[in-house]
Amino acid sequence: MSTNTASLAEEGFTTSAPDKSNVRWFVCALLFAATTINYMDRSVLALIEPLLHNLPFMGWDPRIDNAHQVVFNDHYKHIIMCFQIAYGVGFLFAGRIIDKLGTKVGYALAITVWALSSMGHALVFSVVGFCIARAMLGLGESGNFPAAIKATTEWFPSEERAFATGLFNSGSNVSFFVAPVLVAFVTGKWGWQAAFLTTGSMGLLWLVVWLIFPYNRLRRGSTQTQANLTADFANYTTGSSTLPYSVLLRRPGLYAFAIAKGLTDPIWWFYLFYLPKFLHETYGLDPQHAKWEIVTVYMISSVGSIFGGGLSGWRMKMGHSVNSGRKFAMLLFALLVLPLVFVPHMGLLYPDNPWPATLLIALAAAAHQGWSANLFSTPTDMFPSTAVSTVVGIGGAFGAVGGATFTWIVGTYFSLHPLLIFGLAASAYLLSLAWELRARNQKQHEARRRIAVIRFLTNRLTRLRAALKDGHTGCQVVRRRK
Repeated sequence: MSTNTASLAEEGFTTSAPDKSNVRWFVCALLFAATTINYMDRSVLALIEPLLHNLPFMGWDPRIDNAHQVVFNDHYKHIIMCFQIAYGVGFLFAGRIIDKLGTKVGYALAITVWALSSMGHALVFSVVGFCIARAMLGLGESGNFPAAIKATTEWFPSEERAFATGLFNSGSNVSFFVAPVLVAFVTGKWGWQAAFLTTGSMGLLWLVVWLIFPYNRLRRGSTQTQANLTADFANYTTGSSTLPYSVLLRRPGLYAFAIAKGLTDPIWWFYLFYLPKFLHETYGLDPQHAKWEIVTVYMISSVGSIFGGGLSGWRMKMGHSVNSGRKFAMLLFALLVLPLVFVPHMGLLYPDNPWPATLLIALAAAAHQGWSANLFSTPTDMFPSTAVSTVVGIGGAFGAVGGATFTWIVGTYFSLHPLLIFGLAASAYLLSLAWELRARNQKQHEARRRIAVIRFLTNRLTRLRAALKDGHTGCQVVRRRK
């Protein structure tokens, strides 16, 4: 399918900008910065956790050892859960709001909420206050990916969207390097409140640049791909540019994307939360001595994010279809995750060397990021831009539910049955790809069936016209004879 710009420009967008203006890479840089700030804001709480021991309302008892701080651990757990629940619920509404308001206004609203919520942490004086601040942060941050994916749909052709997604999504890895250094510096000078004020103010600075940037004036109209999708869904819009939920929920592509997110998003959170625990339990490495192993995982995963996004575009430029490019890349990355199942055995084969296991995890993390870059691009191939944020939001909600479920499984079985956990993580991508292919085949079957019906009706109509014409001619012959 062609990805050239549609001949009919949309209202409010320029018709003189080049098909592939370099301004789109500035937009990608803004998305990268927003994603980096997004992950920095959510990671501050974990980075200042030791400083929370000094807050009386958190319930830390210095007379008790670290393993038995029940009150503090319960408070800290509840604060984290407030973010996770709000983040998952927020996905259901954030995408829809962004589709209705448009990318520029919707993204601005999202980062305003999460930046002010982040800064609001500095004003709390109770556990309830922290819970409210974290919940508001989760609601605001849930708008980042729906807005960013919608922006790539509006600025990039199909063969570049996964690459652009991989670029801005690598900000989630970059935040891991920037946040610890920045938080350690500001907290050492001004206390724990300064950490939230610093990252929150970075969001407000980004907001100023975003509002100044003439997003709609410089953007071209829809690509031909998006124009075709808009035309396909035109009969379903009822006086509004956004598609009704009833229409979206009848599309197999929505469920394919949502289930893929539900199966594979939890694996990334597993790496984030349990990699230090695995290195400590298996090799006796505390966070200080495991830092290079952890840094390696994030560095390699950043490469996977960028390379994975470009792979599908390269295949499209070689003449393959959009679907072929996406599925080829996703299959490759699903296969690269499979060696993850051997990680538990590395502790037996190399009990004093953590690097074999670390490199296998790094390979799987890089494959996940490459997979995600292409998975995030699939809604842009199946839905018009006016519905992309809604679809991404629904998928994000499935990912949050899957993350909570897998976290419970990991917490219950990780220490006793690590092979089970790594086996589930290794197979999740092939399972979700199988479902994706099933949905695609079902869609193609429905399309073929509609084509067959149209052909049948066309043939019947042609025969009827021919019969009527013959009958009319016969009547004329009879009249002449008379």
